[in-house]
Amino acid sequence: MQTSRGLLRLATLADVTALFAIRTAVADNALTQEQLADLGITPQAIATALAAEPCAWVLELGGEVVGFSMVDLAAGEVFALFVRPDRQGQGFGSRLLAAAETALFRRHALIWLVTDGASSVRANAFYRARGWQQVARLEGTDVRYEKARLIERNAGDIA
Repeated sequence: MQTSRGLLRLATLADVTALFAIRTAVADNALTQEQLADLGITPQAIATALAAEPCAWVLELGGEVVGFSMVDLAAGEVFALFVRPDRQGQGFGSRLLAAAETALFRRHALIWLVTDGASSVRANAFYRARGWQQVARLEGTDVRYEKARLIERNAGDIA
C-alpha cells in the first residue's frame, strides 16, 4: 500500500542491489560487502532465499528503497533489518519489523534475532521498545533477543 509513509512490499530479485547498498551504508553494525561475503551473505545467496519463499520486505519512498527486513522462516529468526541512515527515525524500521514479526509468528511462538549489543548501537533500544527481551550475550559484543507471540484467550479460558 502506497502512502505518504511509503510503500511496504515484498522484496523481489530486482531489489537485491538496493538491499546491499542499504546494508553497507549503515553506521551501526557496519559491514562491507566483502565482510558480508565472508559470512556467506552474497547477492546470489539473497537472491536464492528470495526465490525460495517470501522472506524479505522493502519500504519504498518515491520509488526508492529506503529500508528492508529479512527473516529465516524455518529458524524463526529476524535475519536483517536495516534503514538507510538518512531515513532512520521516521518509523520505517518499525513497519519493517512488524512485517517480519507477522511472518515469523505465523510459524513460531517464539522468535529471535542477534545484533551487536554494544551500548552505542541504537538497535538495542529499538528492539527493547518493541517488546524484545535480551536473553543471552554471545561471542564478542553480540546479543540474542527473543519475543514471544501473544496468545489470545477467551474470557472462558481464564480460570
